[in-house]
Amino acid sequence: MRRYLRALVLCTLFAVFSGLYAYSKLFYPDGGGGGGGTGPRRRTSIVPSWRVAAGRRGGSPDKTTGPENQHWYNRYIMRQRQRGQADGGGGRQTSPPSPMHLAVVACGQRLEETMTMLKSAVLLSRKRLCLHIFAEDQLHSSFMEALESWPVFIRSRFHYTLYSISFPSDNAVEWKKLFKPCASQRLFLPLILKQVDSLVYVDSDILFLQPVDRLWDFLSQFNSTQLAAVAPEHEEPRIAWYSRFARHPYYGRTGINSGVMLMNLTRIRNTYFKNDMTSVGLRWDELLMPLLQKYKLNITWGDQDLLNIIFHHNPERLLEFPCQWNYRPDHCIYGSNCASAEESGVYILHGNRGVYHNNKQPAFRAIYNAIQQYTFGADPLTSLLVPLEEVLQNTTNTYCGKSHELLTKGLAQSLAVNNSVPSGR
Repeated sequence: MRRYLRALVLCTLFAVFSGLYAYSKLFYPDGGGGGGGTGPRRRTSIVPSWRVAAGRRGGSPDKTTGPENQHWYNRYIMRQRQRGQADGGGGRQTSPPSPMHLAVVACGQRLEETMTMLKSAVLLSRKRLCLHIFAEDQLHSSFMEALESWPVFIRSRFHYTLYSISFPSDNAVEWKKLFKPCASQRLFLPLILKQVDSLVYVDSDILFLQPVDRLWDFLSQFNSTQLAAVAPEHEEPRIAWYSRFARHPYYGRTGINSGVMLMNLTRIRNTYFKNDMTSVGLRWDELLMPLLQKYKLNITWGDQDLLNIIFHHNPERLLEFPCQWNYRPDHCIYGSNCASAEESGVYILHGNRGVYHNNKQPAFRAIYNAIQQYTFGADPLTSLLVPLEEVLQNTTNTYCGKSHELLTKGLAQSLAVNNSVPSGR
């Protein structure tokens, strides 16, 4: 009897527990016991809000992932990709383009001339400029006063920094007196502007007739060895100065003119230069003083001659740009001899030999005066170009004046392009 009772109890307990189990499965299908269990929970799919909205516009939320709505999803993805490409990828806004760096050295009576050069650069350039002005300390306040007097919409186009003239202390006096006062400062720009990768160096007697941007674009043409770009000193060896008179090595057939020089300063700092003083290459800071000591009795044009010597031994480091980017009286004084200017006009005017301030080349002086007297904000076509062309008609008694159409062709192109874009005033 006891066995039967024991079996009956076990069967009853089994039935009760089975009933409880069935009851829990019926009301808690997740198997979690109403959230209190420790078993794995079912993962919930989170549908992006834009996908739900798309389904609602179609009247059937359940079809947001279905093939009927896939074409809308594809269009969305394409728009997102195009937006990412437009803003530089990743959906972020692109940073403003890096500024162009322009350096000049001004000593003595060069304040007005330098300001006219800077005026031409800022007037025509499209990208923002970072100006590096090396000047004697007594000129700093005058530069600041002149630059700050320009209109706000012009000042927004550039940033400037003033530097004192500085040379290596051991030979500072010798470097400062080499050729014109302070002219050799340009040789030390790679060592002073250590945070600048590339820049355009120009003499103070330069006038831009095309945007600096176009000269800056030559950086993209550098091959793996080139670190600077200049124009040749002359196009015709029979009348060129270096090929006739130089008593030292020089670059190419006619030498180079360093009045306009595009430089990759990083490459200059990192390069070992071949030379005729030692069998091993020397870095830029190791090279300059030994060259001066060796050739100082044989050089005429100071720092430009030293650059010619350096690139004579390292021609693969140099890119030549056409003479229209460094057009001097030498290119027209005996007749036109700059083919690129004859084809496209003059892009940069170089008024060496003081022609902006004397009557030897009235065409050059007329262009200088026109830019100096131009008022920012006035229509450059009617206030600058047209009066200039009228004045140039009176200079045709000189060879350079006879080429006056070449002198204004590049400027006319620049002003026509810039005048089609609102000035932002």
